[in-house]
Amino acid sequence: MATSTRNDRRREARERLRAQREQTARRTRLRGRLLVGGAVAAVLAIAAGGAVFATGSQPSGADGPFVQPAHTTGRDGITVPYGKADAKNVLSVWLDPRCPYCAGVETGLGTTFREDADAGAFRVEYHFATFLDGALGGKGSKRALNALGAAVNESPEKFMEYLQVLFANHPEKESDDTFGSTATLLELADRVPGLRTPAFDRAVKELTYMPWVEKVGQAFYDQGKKGTPDVSIDGKQLVLNSGKGIESVTPEAFRKLVAENRKA
Repeated sequence: MATSTRNDRRREARERLRAQREQTARRTRLRGRLLVGGAVAAVLAIAAGGAVFATGSQPSGADGPFVQPAHTTGRDGITVPYGKADAKNVLSVWLDPRCPYCAGVETGLGTTFREDADAGAFRVEYHFATFLDGALGGKGSKRALNALGAAVNESPEKFMEYLQVLFANHPEKESDDTFGSTATLLELADRVPGLRTPAFDRAVKELTYMPWVEKVGQAFYDQGKKGTPDVSIDGKQLVLNSGKGIESVTPEAFRKLVAENRKA
């Protein structure tokens, strides 16, 4: 009788263990489908003309004290402005550092943004997303944004120049995590005269602004944005992709859109 009871207990224990393993396996398979599906959705969205985030929340923040770069505005410095503070019109630009269509906008129109802001036509307010790190794997979006934080801490002008350099040297494939290398980010900074100060180098190497990066990236979700690039003038959306790959519209076409959509 005792032997029978022991056998029953062992059989019940084996059944419980098998059930637990099956439940764990089901959860793992489901999680894998969700992760793969999210990444595929992001890649398909990029192929269609922009990057669309595939997750509902920002990954957890980096450790370390929060340090807000100089020359940033808004709560926690989530906005990087360029131009005259009293400009009547505002050009809002949202970019993910790994997004190829963002590279198309910035390489095609970044100089125009700067020239028109210098002339007082509008003030540019840069915002950033980092969702492609989560969708495609890697660290490039966040580390590039950390380096951009170090650049704007030097000056708005240095930020604008470095932003142009980064997107001019954007990896051909968004899945390539080129900007995940701090050595690469520092090498590219050599192309901006005067940017490689000890403070800049230290911030890039030590990831000083990563807690700020998390707050900047979270604002993308908080403000209900769906993808990048996202550009608007005084709240009115502008479509700046030419329809030819990642290529942007011409500066002339951009200025026409601004004139037609800005507040009088």
